[in-house]
Amino acid sequence: MVRLLAFLCFLLTADFLVANILPLTGKELSLMLRSGYSSEAVLRELAERKFADRFDLTLENELLKAGATQPLVAALRSGAYQASPSEVAMAQEHAEAAQVRAATESAEGLPTRNPMPRPNLHREEQQGSTMYDHLKDDLVYWHEGALVPFDNAALEKKKLYLLFFSAFGSKEGRQFTPRLVDYYNRVGSRHPEFEVIFFSADRSQFAMENYISQTNMPWPAVAYDKRSGKAGTLRGNLIQQVPHLILVNAAGEILSDSGENPPNYDKILADLDKILGAN
Repeated sequence: MVRLLAFLCFLLTADFLVANILPLTGKELSLMLRSGYSSEAVLRELAERKFADRFDLTLENELLKAGATQPLVAALRSGAYQASPSEVAMAQEHAEAAQVRAATESAEGLPTRNPMPRPNLHREEQQGSTMYDHLKDDLVYWHEGALVPFDNAALEKKKLYLLFFSAFGSKEGRQFTPRLVDYYNRVGSRHPEFEVIFFSADRSQFAMENYISQTNMPWPAVAYDKRSGKAGTLRGNLIQQVPHLILVNAAGEILSDSGENPPNYDKILADLDKILGAN
């Protein structure tokens, strides 16, 4: 039986929303630096979310090893970004709750390898809708150092869509992205009926933009503030991890899926090659 989709985007869970406003811990700062964030980018995040940890010599050495600059270390040492006691308590409660959930999922055999907050991806059937209907006006692409609206007229001509779910904080996603960029640059120019659509699972718009610019993504993405809009429904099993690829046609029929544990990118790209070759 053909699985019919309207399209997919992120319906954010309460946990995902809370993760965006909770102050940052030392562990999270270290992860951001090791993931490719610059010290200036970390400072911008701190200015918005503050710091909810104790800054000591051990953490200082850890951040320096992760690539922190002296201005970042000095700012943390000064306490300029220190969160209030109530904000620190909230962050600790959230971390403890996350540990309980992770332990429960592990005991139940659920996947827990993705370190990023897991979006609640809801799929459901909507008869009479096409991919174009759900994507128009909601896409952006990187152009001259900024995200700008994607042309609806160009979108309307697309017949095949490769939906790419990933995040800057996903090491596997960042490792796979250059390969997908190479594939797109090689195949996309010969097959204008084909398009990749990026869905970000990042915690902030800045992280999404950083991911797109650093990996030179040549394809459009669902705008950060449109992820829970009309591009938000899809029929099928919930996507539990990123990165993930789903190939669909213009009517929203799922043609191939990379799967999970682990995802099989070779299979979905081979399936796409066969379809493009037939075209």
